[in-house]
Amino acid sequence: MNKLEKVFQNKKAFIPFVVADDPDFDSTVKNVLTLANNGADIIELGIPFSDPVADGPVIQKADLRAFDAGVNTNIIFDIVTKIRESTDVPLVFLTYTNVVFKYGYEKFCKRCHELNISGLVIPDLPLEEQGDLAEYTKQYDISLIQLITPTSGDRIGKIAKQAEGFIYMVSSMGVTGQREDFSKRLATTIEEIRKYTDVPVAIGFGIHSAQQAKKLAEIADGIIIGSAVVELLNNGDDLAEYSNKIKAAI
Repeated sequence: MNKLEKVFQNKKAFIPFVVADDPDFDSTVKNVLTLANNGADIIELGIPFSDPVADGPVIQKADLRAFDAGVNTNIIFDIVTKIRESTDVPLVFLTYTNVVFKYGYEKFCKRCHELNISGLVIPDLPLEEQGDLAEYTKQYDISLIQLITPTSGDRIGKIAKQAEGFIYMVSSMGVTGQREDFSKRLATTIEEIRKYTDVPVAIGFGIHSAQQAKKLAEIADGIIIGSAVVELLNNGDDLAEYSNKIKAAI
């Protein structure tokens, strides 16, 4: 059991997501610390990317705000350095392959290890193409988090057997963004996953209310909320209150 898996022991994990450097350096640090102090068990930090194929309009706009602030990968590592002065909350990067490739697989993973980044979520890197990066994630003790969807079908077992940290269970087809309905296959897909691995399963994509979080936490080990948190921050709403409400619900 690795350090991310231990987070899920005897509790349901709340995993909020924020975009790094949206709208600026200091705000990102403040928002991550607020989440860490108000119920978040793991925090996903999104690395802005020009073509985020898994992300909907809310996160795309956040990426653009970060680009306007002059974000780059070194600045994001500086943000994490500042965060680490105040909290050791588990952090996971959500990024895309080209960001890591351009920085250098080993250089990127080494820096993640130095800053105690626990895992990577890379939506455009399928299992069959992870080998070059996985060499370094293993070397530097970083979980390469697998994504499974309700349409993964006969690939579920293959993906689940390689899972570490937690499995990112995609709630519905399409991109990120708040929604009211989720795939009817979620429960059966998670049952199938559990045939192959004991790695925790966290559901993401579209969750935004405490009621949704409570219901989905009944079948999963954790709840991931991205677009709703990003939109709340952009609107200037109370992040601490929202985070505590979600955590209490699950």
